[in-house]
This record gives sequence, structure tokens and C-alpha cells, in this order.
Amino acid sequence: MQLNKDCILKNTATAGFEEKNDILITVEASNNDDITVDLTSSVLRQYGRHMKELITATVKEAGFTGIKVTAIDKGAWDYTIKARVLAALERGMK
Repeated sequence: MQLNKDCILKNTATAGFEEKNDILITVEASNNDDITVDLTSSVLRQYGRHMKELITATVKEAGFTGIKVTAIDKGAWDYTIKARVLAALERGMK
């Protein structure tokens, strides 16, 4: 799912909450073309790699590069993670 042909993040933006079964996602532009993910989670050892890969893939599928994602997970499911990343990216474009 691509949000826009010219996917440029204009502002730092957030989506989600630091509550049970949710995730707080913050996106901001970075100085390079890489997508970096800083993840905090109580299940980081078990699911951290999967969650980072899901966040990175979602950002790429939306058509963005040069994004730093900070995620504070409180037990979110994959569909919630993806929705929060897309919402934060869309908010950051405005």
C-alpha cells in the first residue's frame, strides 16, 4: 500500500498509545536513506526481530526512505503495528 507517489515526511508524527495491546509509533526524517527502527518491548527477545522487520517492510511498502521509527510496544498484534506505522507516516506528510 503506497500512501503517495512523493512520500516525503515533512514533520515528526506519532500514532498509537502506550497502553496494553497497543504500540506508540513515532516517525521522523533521518539524514540518510536508511530505515532505522528503535524498538522497546517486553517481548523484544522473542519477537523483536519480527517486529522490526514488519515495521521496516511497512515503511518500504508505503514508499518511504530515510525514516527513523521509534516504537514502544505494549503487546500489539501485527495488524495494529502496521496500522500505527501507516497512520504516523500519513500524519507526518501533512
